[in-house]
Amino acid sequence: MSFNTIDINKQRQDLSSYDDVWLFGYGSLIYKVDFPYIQKRSAYIRGWNRKFWQGSHDHRGTPQSPGRVVTLVEAQSTKKCFGVAYRVRPDVFEHLDHREKNGYLRYEVNLHFLDSDAGCTKGIVYIADPDNAAFLGDASIQEIANQIHHSKGPSGPNREYAIKLAQALEELGFDDQHVKSINQHLQNLEQ
Repeated sequence: MSFNTIDINKQRQDLSSYDDVWLFGYGSLIYKVDFPYIQKRSAYIRGWNRKFWQGSHDHRGTPQSPGRVVTLVEAQSTKKCFGVAYRVRPDVFEHLDHREKNGYLRYEVNLHFLDSDAGCTKGIVYIADPDNAAFLGDASIQEIANQIHHSKGPSGPNREYAIKLAQALEELGFDDQHVKSINQHLQNLEQ
C-alpha cells in the first residue's frame, strides 16, 4: 500500500449521511486536537495494543530518516487500549484523512466509555497496518527510543511526540507500559 491513504480512506467509509461520528484517538489525537469536536470522553477499545511501530515520513521524520509514531496492533480480545473519543461532524474527516495519510486507514470499532456502563457504541479509528509502506514494526525499546531521539520532521522533533503522548496518558490516568518504557529511555538519552 502507498504512503498516502487519503483516497483509500474516502472509499472505505462514506460518512456523508451521518450527523456525527465518534472518533477514537490513541496517539497524537489525544494531545494535539486541531479539529473541532462536539463532545470528548475518555474511552477504550478492546483487542488492541498501542505500539511505536509506524514510521513517520511526513510529520516526525523524513523519507530519508523516518521517525516512529504509534499505531495499534492486534492483541487478546480482553486487552484494552485507552484513549479519548471525540464526537465530530463528518466533514472533520477531510482534515483528519490528510493528517493521518501516512499509512493509516480508517476502521470501525466498538468504543467503550469510561463514564458509562451502557455497553458500547460504534466509532472510527485510524490504524496503520503492517502492509503499509511506512510500517517499521517491532524493535527493542532501546532501538525505538534511539530512533525517536534522533528523528525530526516538519511537525517537530519525534521525541516531542513521544513525551507529549506519555504525559497525556499519565494525566488521563492511563498506564501504558510500552509508551512509559520508551519515555524513560528517551529521558536517559537526554542526560
